[in-house]
Amino acid sequence: MKYKMIVLDVDGTLLNKDRIVTARMRATLMKVQQMGISLVLASGRPTYGVLPLAKELELDRNGGYILSYNGGQIINVQTGELLFEKRINPEMIPYLERKSRKAGFDIFTYHKDTVFTNNASNEYIIREAELNDMHLREVENLSDVVDFSPCKCMIVSDDEEALVELEKHWEKRLAGELDVFRSETYFLEVVPPFIDKANTLSVLLEKLGLEAGNVIAVGDGVCDVSMIQSAGLGVAMGNAQESVKACADYVTLTNDEDGVAVAIEKIIISEIRPAEIPLDKLNESAKHALMGNLGIQYTYASEDRVEATMPVDQRTRQPFGILHGGATLALAETVAGLGSLILCKPDEIMVGMQVSGNHLSSAHEGDTVRAVGTIMHRGRSSHVWNIDVFTSTDKLVSSIRVVNSILKKR
Repeated sequence: MKYKMIVLDVDGTLLNKDRIVTARMRATLMKVQQMGISLVLASGRPTYGVLPLAKELELDRNGGYILSYNGGQIINVQTGELLFEKRINPEMIPYLERKSRKAGFDIFTYHKDTVFTNNASNEYIIREAELNDMHLREVENLSDVVDFSPCKCMIVSDDEEALVELEKHWEKRLAGELDVFRSETYFLEVVPPFIDKANTLSVLLEKLGLEAGNVIAVGDGVCDVSMIQSAGLGVAMGNAQESVKACADYVTLTNDEDGVAVAIEKIIISEIRPAEIPLDKLNESAKHALMGNLGIQYTYASEDRVEATMPVDQRTRQPFGILHGGATLALAETVAGLGSLILCKPDEIMVGMQVSGNHLSSAHEGDTVRAVGTIMHRGRSSHVWNIDVFTSTDKLVSSIRVVNSILKKR
């Protein structure tokens, strides 16, 4: 499989105008994660503001990453490990505050779950705190309370022309010490030198042993241009400004039209072949889920046949000798679920509907059973799978029928 990672901007890309992840978007992103592709949420938001979205998309179960502060931090969502961080020297805060206030601008920064600012009544700062579900705290002098090293500082003004002048001044005055750029017409961001999404993404790729060619990057803003240009495939949203679209390899629909899902369905899901499904990655990503807790491992997958193994031990065997019914059905549903996932079209999702099974013989402690799933019916609205479970000596232990409902994404 050529693409092993998808990097998504959040606002204007992953989220629609109501700032939610749609059902279609979630289903598509869950599907590619199940196929072994890592997700990275790359945002100007603080880590605190991205983490709920990461958990909604189950990056904590599937081993995804957060690239926050427009590149200031990288977090492994599954382990909570901080993989990369670059911060501003707090000794620079008095200068930044003095110059911004002299120009009549407001200033704020982030720390843990709080936004610190000199003006808590500024509509843009209020909106930023609400967007990230953070507390808003007004202080008389920012430099008096900032005894930490912030990942970035934000200068705020409705006077776009004056912000541009300050941006140009600081580009020369702070060169080598800090970088500045406007992320919105009313926001001037101040970050550590050489911090942007592309540079920080390259750090993550190096740590994971991946190449830029393995990456799809999707975004809508000026802050996304560097990663769009550096990725193996750069995708611009339909709602992006023309300068961003000009830098992309592919332009998808808008964020209100599930543009990310449409692009992924076309570029990845419609092209994937069963032989390319990385079973080792699926097994690794599921180790903290029920499948992993029961020791279930995929061993083979094709369009009409899926196989998996499960150990016979205290987790899966009843005291009097037969496999535990719940564990057996979980094994069968795991096999049938992957089978239907492979068979689904890009605009379809699979939902488990019915499972029934029969125990035929016992399994011995220490053995490993093998489940063989074969497709019995492949309809437009349902798939029916038969799953036979065998011991290591090919004795039939259980026979299960699983029905999966196939729905169109909305």
